[in-house]
Amino acid sequence: MSLLKIIANKTLWKHIGIIAALAAIIIASIFLFLRIYTLHGKTDPVPDFRGLTEQQLQHLIKENDLRYTIIDSIYADDIPRGVVVDQVPDANQHVKKNRNIFFTINAWAEEQVAVPQMTDFSLREARVTLESYGLNVGELIYIPSEYTNLVLGQHYQGKTVQPGTLVPRGTSIDLLVGRGLSEESTIVPDMTGMKLDQAREVAQDLYLNIGAIIYADTVQTQADTTDAFIWRQNPSPVQGETIQLGASIDVWLTTDEDILKDDKDEYEDLFDFDFDYGDEDDSETESQDHNGEDDYHYDEDEFM
Repeated sequence: MSLLKIIANKTLWKHIGIIAALAAIIIASIFLFLRIYTLHGKTDPVPDFRGLTEQQLQHLIKENDLRYTIIDSIYADDIPRGVVVDQVPDANQHVKKNRNIFFTINAWAEEQVAVPQMTDFSLREARVTLESYGLNVGELIYIPSEYTNLVLGQHYQGKTVQPGTLVPRGTSIDLLVGRGLSEESTIVPDMTGMKLDQAREVAQDLYLNIGAIIYADTVQTQADTTDAFIWRQNPSPVQGETIQLGASIDVWLTTDEDILKDDKDEYEDLFDFDFDYGDEDDSETESQDHNGEDDYHYDEDEFM
């Protein structure tokens, strides 16, 4: 059979027409089904959920055949706790049924942030650091110090606050700031036996500062650091000895309680360097002055 006869065959064209018609019907049915299933072209406006708590918004979600997810929270003092502050899509935008609405709410509890370490920072650095943590600079308490505008301590609600302490975002932290040495002086306090934190408080009460902090080799762990106590200081607490306000006191710490009883010479090898702290004779030396009167004084070598 020639090609022309095949093309001219009416039966062939009839079959082709039937196939084309069936294909058109199938395609149209698919599009119609999808239109009905996806509700193509049928949308409803999104309600305004702002200012509603999660419990309050649930009935609106059900009425409008929507779903929701809380994706974030913030903390704002001027907005009620737990209410919606933002939504996506926005209110009055048209969406289809079963659309997921994303909410940002105002947190129920105040956001907590850790207080940063600011001791030994300049005042400018401390300001920048506090702001980066979402905190504010409170009262600037100027105290005598060898270092002008250096942060020497940090307080919260009138008490020393340690780095890492959690406080509400926006809290004001008071800073103790150096203002140079004072012409006034105070008696050198005896810090022997004190732990470092206690010594800092004593120093601050007298407008003094803790200078070099030297640990014995026996202080190996963080627990040792916490338990360590001062067994030596410079300047030494000689009776009647004074020190300028704002000056620093160097301290040596150990965990060995026997060091307060035994000669300090036996513990010289506990440190990485040698120092001469003289004879440990605590007795007073009695002498006679030119008028024959009794005069008591301390052995100077003891306090070198």
